[in-house]
Amino acid sequence: MSAPTTTEAQVPPLAGFTVGVTAARRAEELGTMLERRGACVQHGPALRIVPLADDAELEARTRDLIERPPDVTVATTGIGFRGWVEAADGWGMGEDLLAALSRGELLARGPKARGQIRASGLTEVWSPPSESSAEVLDHLLDQGVDGRRIAVQLHGEPLPDVVEALEMAGAEVVEVPVYRWVPPADLAPMDRLTDLALAGGIDMLTFTSAPAAASLLARAAERGMRDELVAALRGRVLVVCVGPVTAAPLEAVDVPTVQPQRSRLGAMVRALEAEAPARARRLPVAGHRLELRGHAALVDGELKAVPPTGMALLRVLARRPGRVVSRAELLRALPGGGDDEHAVETAMARLRSALGVPKLIQTVVKRGYRLALDPNAGPTPMGGHCVSGDER
Repeated sequence: MSAPTTTEAQVPPLAGFTVGVTAARRAEELGTMLERRGACVQHGPALRIVPLADDAELEARTRDLIERPPDVTVATTGIGFRGWVEAADGWGMGEDLLAALSRGELLARGPKARGQIRASGLTEVWSPPSESSAEVLDHLLDQGVDGRRIAVQLHGEPLPDVVEALEMAGAEVVEVPVYRWVPPADLAPMDRLTDLALAGGIDMLTFTSAPAAASLLARAAERGMRDELVAALRGRVLVVCVGPVTAAPLEAVDVPTVQPQRSRLGAMVRALEAEAPARARRLPVAGHRLELRGHAALVDGELKAVPPTGMALLRVLARRPGRVVSRAELLRALPGGGDDEHAVETAMARLRSALGVPKLIQTVVKRGYRLALDPNAGPTPMGGHCVSGDER
């Protein structure tokens, strides 16, 4: 077998993989990080953020809190807290709101909320290491909330469990809906992302908010595709979430997720990068090292762009490396189907050309084709759940 070359180390870790991005906010930043690591990025925002600067309910809650300042204010997101203060400024009550909040304690769910509290000239008294609403709730209940007025800045959706627990403990809770999540105005990109996931065109799917995960599932249900999508996310598509709160709607339907230790975009990308090797299939073939990735292959560490028809054939051959696969079976695997076995010969010629080493695939006269698996290489190396579309 060929010795390793320096080329192999130069191949980006996500090269050959297609990653779906469901985020609306910071989607460009996430996409750039993924592309720098070699990924092909498909963006289909699953929601959009609607600011409530002109919302009568938010203005009424703000006036109420100025007139009767809260004992505790919980800031759950940086963008939400900043948006609230900016909206109050627009109504001519920004300074009054900050003065009212300063009379009580401020809690920040995470560092971004903490940063916005400080940017407004206020100071938080506590922030949980886990950055979770559950730990904020535990902290408040441990302190005792009976008779206290608590303002909770929401982060796009209600927090019924938190609110109910506080109210049952005797608190008066004022919910502050600073913005809300709604489906995207243009559903086509999200639908295209779902279609790609079902067709084997997505290897990894990323989520940065729980509403995005819930929205993708809800839209699939509207289209009659929810069960198929869930099956794909349980199987060939690797699902990566920025944290446990984001993962909750997916794990509720038994979709396994990968999460970083810290709920950050960069940490999520690194977690995805660490998982990528397990999504590849590595085979010793004809004295060379062949590695199959989502939409490309590596030959001796060199990335080879392979057309979709070629990848479809390569996946079928790799299911039983070294064994002959009939033309009829290969024909069934070709996108678009058909009944002309000549299409297999044409696609196979293009595949060999794309790989650059024709002898990787042998023609077995009157029988079909096979990967020229090295007979003395030992057990077939497996890379986990590698090739998108393996199970169809």
